Amino acid sequence: MSSSARAPRRDIHAEITDKLIAAIEADPGQPTMPWRRSSRPLFMPENALTRNAYNGINVVSLWVAAECLGYSTPVWATYKQWSELGAQVRKGEKSSLVVFYKQYDADPNPDDTDDDGKRRVARASSVFNAAQVDGYAFPESPQPLGPVERIEAADRFVTATGARIAHGGERAFYRRSTDHIQMPDERLFCGTGSMTRTEGYYATLTHELTHWSGASTRLARDMGKRFGDAAYAAEELVAEIASAFLCAELGITQDTRADRAQYLAQWLKLMKSDSRAIFTAAAKASEAVAYLKRLQQPG
Repeated sequence: MSSSARAPRRDIHAEITDKLIAAIEADPGQPTMPWRRSSRPLFMPENALTRNAYNGINVVSLWVAAECLGYSTPVWATYKQWSELGAQVRKGEKSSLVVFYKQYDADPNPDDTDDDGKRRVARASSVFNAAQVDGYAFPESPQPLGPVERIEAADRFVTATGARIAHGGERAFYRRSTDHIQMPDERLFCGTGSMTRTEGYYATLTHELTHWSGASTRLARDMGKRFGDAAYAAEELVAEIASAFLCAELGITQDTRADRAQYLAQWLKLMKSDSRAIFTAAAKASEAVAYLKRLQQPG
């Protein structure tokens, strides 16, 4: 058979990206974590008094604050709200900033037929994490389930990268200052409605491994001026898409999971002004996967 008659090479990355986009456009719903945590909710920062989830830029702001300061619970409240709950913010604790909007009525612009006179003004508020207060009763810690089932090919792949990985606690993250990946205790993994415990564990691990690949000593991944304040969200898109690629290539998952679309959709909401963001993230994700694959070669 001549080379011109050969079937085109399958692009599994493009296929997965297309499936993820289709799932996002179909309204995948809210994301959940594949491991148990003693705090609630599982994903979104929540106000301790009202139990309402924070939204908009406050989600990113509180996620970043929790990451930088090492908080393991997504529960926050103002000083006054903690007092109402019978808790006390410890002396010397520093607050984190959130923004809320107050609405007031004004005279409509007579030259604008769509002006209803409603005005909104931004106000800043200071909140403290549950880890910064005394007298707050945390929910009981989840009971461990036992080790997850190992996937030999995935373990070999991760080991070959040389990434330093620690297990313990209830959080998953890559910390640049120590150049290590922190994974929750694997016995806390419980899976989701469409992902087994094992799939959830390795999906989380490959996500954090992608963050590890972007360090300044490796790919030095910089999302650049294009994303500006949304660069943190863009990096999360890269990590989740790369994880989807790796899970498919390593046989961890056999199809595009709804969980991934839910997670990606959450970040895309924060970048809704950039319709091409997911394609840029997919390209960066492919670069990360290629880098991690090169580390598999001896010498």
